[in-house]
Amino acid sequence: MRHSLYLNKRNYPFLIATLLVVFMVSCQEAEEKDEGLPLPVLTLKEEKAAKSFQYLGSIEGVENVGIRPQVDGILEKIYVDEGEYVEKGQPLFEINSQPYQEDLKNAMANVKVERAKLKKAKTEIDRIQPLIDNEVISEVRMETAMADYEVAQSSLDRAQAVAANMRIKLEFTTINAPVSGFIGRIPKSIGNLVKKTDEEPLTVLSNVEDVYVYFSMSESDYLYYERMKGDSTSKKMNNEVKLVLSDGSEYERAGVIDANSGQIDKSTGSINLRAKFDNPDTLLRSGSTGKIIMEQIYPNAILVPQGATTSIQDKRFVFKFQETDSTVLKKEIQIEGRTGKQYIVSGETLNSDDRIVVSGLNKLTTGVKVNPMKVGQLVVDNTTTASVQ
Repeated sequence: MRHSLYLNKRNYPFLIATLLVVFMVSCQEAEEKDEGLPLPVLTLKEEKAAKSFQYLGSIEGVENVGIRPQVDGILEKIYVDEGEYVEKGQPLFEINSQPYQEDLKNAMANVKVERAKLKKAKTEIDRIQPLIDNEVISEVRMETAMADYEVAQSSLDRAQAVAANMRIKLEFTTINAPVSGFIGRIPKSIGNLVKKTDEEPLTVLSNVEDVYVYFSMSESDYLYYERMKGDSTSKKMNNEVKLVLSDGSEYERAGVIDANSGQIDKSTGSINLRAKFDNPDTLLRSGSTGKIIMEQIYPNAILVPQGATTSIQDKRFVFKFQETDSTVLKKEIQIEGRTGKQYIVSGETLNSDDRIVVSGLNKLTTGVKVNPMKVGQLVVDNTTTASVQ
């Protein structure tokens, strides 16, 4: 009995030390728990941002001319090839001109005949004038001679008009480029009969130094666009638009909206608009497609990462960090748009210098205490942090 008591007394210092260690560890754990959950917290600030709107568009040259024959005949020559660039006035096609040369010869012969008739009528007037002056014949003969002269003059004018028309038709047998541009598909070949009434043109000539991109938007989008483009304070619609090509790349030059159809299509509820782009390198061609990107500029936007939000039904929330007691408050936000992977948030729901938790949201509810970390740090073993590179 004494031996057992003796051993217990000898172990008192050891037991006391052990109890002190356990107590200190417990206190340390309690203190760590009091610090709250270590989660990254982001301080919001005002930034420049843009909300984009996308619309599918079709590209056409500013001058897109269907080349059609002005006279009927056999296609005799084709001076150009598909895809070739031609200058204004350059010959494109030749129609057999022989029938029109003969028509012009006949017309010119008729002009000579009518000119001779006019000369004869003038001679008759000159012949009878002295006779009338000497009262040899009555003035009625002069009236008749003058009428014959006027008829001859009219006949000559008509013959000259016919000859001029034949000359124009002969010139139309050579078809020249009305504008500079690129030759499209040529469906006809040498030897084919071409007519003015053909539904399909000989080719389409596109001047693509500048191009139009035609697109449509809904009536509600158009009303929003019209209101916002004149906003002088904030949320102003950018006057310039961007073009995303079919391969996903962005065209290097910006364009401007220069026209709209002026009417809402009742069947689709949309309105057509037109944007103009410079195309000095002729990269853009008629018939291509792309996407028009319109941007609404926010000079002082509050941006929130999409991953820092949570949703319930159709509402979206963030956890706002409260400096006073280091707890979080679940706060509903109003989203005005997106830019990249961030939401543009209304300034009525969040302000500059507000702090929000950006991850670990599934662990949070209103009132939970948080130990704020800088964004870019990683929790290690729930006790220490390391920088994420």
